[in-house]
Order: sequence, then C-alpha cells, then structure tokens
Amino acid sequence: MKRNYMREGAFILETPRLRLREFSPQDGPALATVLSDAEAMRFYPTPFDQKEVEEWIERNRRRYQADGFGLWAMILTATGEVIGDCGLVRQIVDDTAEIEIGYHVRRDLWGKGLATEAAQACRDYGFTRLRTKRLISLIRPENQPSRRVAEKNGMSIWKEVLWAGLPHLVYVVEGPQAPP
Repeated sequence: MKRNYMREGAFILETPRLRLREFSPQDGPALATVLSDAEAMRFYPTPFDQKEVEEWIERNRRRYQADGFGLWAMILTATGEVIGDCGLVRQIVDDTAEIEIGYHVRRDLWGKGLATEAAQACRDYGFTRLRTKRLISLIRPENQPSRRVAEKNGMSIWKEVLWAGLPHLVYVVEGPQAPP
C-alpha cells in the first residue's frame, strides 16, 4: 500500500501529550539520545552509533514510501522535542507477515506512560486506517518495561520465537471483529 505524498513535518497521529510524524534527516541528533543510550538499548545487541541512527531514519523513510507507514518521530507536544519513536513496521515472524507496534522513548521520560500513549494510538491507527486483523510486538523476555507497555496496549503473549538471533516474546492484540 503506497501512501499519498504527505507534506514534510505533517503529523500522522496526535494524543493528549504527543504528536507522531514522519522522520526527517534532521531528527538524527535527537533520536541518537535514545538509540545511542546504552541503558535504553540494553535489549538490543549494541547501542547505535550516529551512522546507524541515520540508517534507522532512512530505513523508516523508505517504509513510508513502500508501506505507507513505519516508525514515526515521537514529539512531546509541550516542548516540541523529538523524544523517541513509535509506529508500525512490517515484520516476518515464523515465515508469516505481521505488523509490529514498536517504540523507543528517551530514558529521562520513562515511567510517564508516553510509550503506552503512543503505542495505543498506533494500535488504533492499525485497526482503523490499515484495517489489519491483528498487531504484534516483538519483545525480549527480560524487557519488563516494554512488556508492561504491550499489556497496557491490550496485548498478551502469543508465543516465543527466535527472532534476529535472539529469543523474543510475540505479544498480540486482535482487531475488532466485523459485524456478521
């Protein structure tokens, strides 16, 4: 599903405290405060260097063109700062195409419900705009904070898989059932 051209910087989703928009190359330094933080990225093989952050942004910009969605820049409305990312990403899990809700939030803002707020908005977008039947989140078993976000997003553990060479829990939420 290719999307129509969207004006650079236009917001995809808004919540009471957040706005999500497509990444621009200028978001690199702000996103690096999240993706290059060793504590924030402890469930990844390694934190990202600046080049990997730039590649992350470009990969998502390609997703916008190919799929119509990807991870979006998470903006704290009160300050206008990029504080992380959240969005929807196509993944292959056990040879099946899935759409994942993913999220990363700057460490000084953990525990404030921002990841949950953004993830819930992305869940609703996936069901209403993309009309997907289910959404997943891939989470390392020891990542308790992300597991709590998934649970607050109405998700439950579906199965455990080896994904990207590491054990992951696959959390799932089913979309609303269509009337008969």
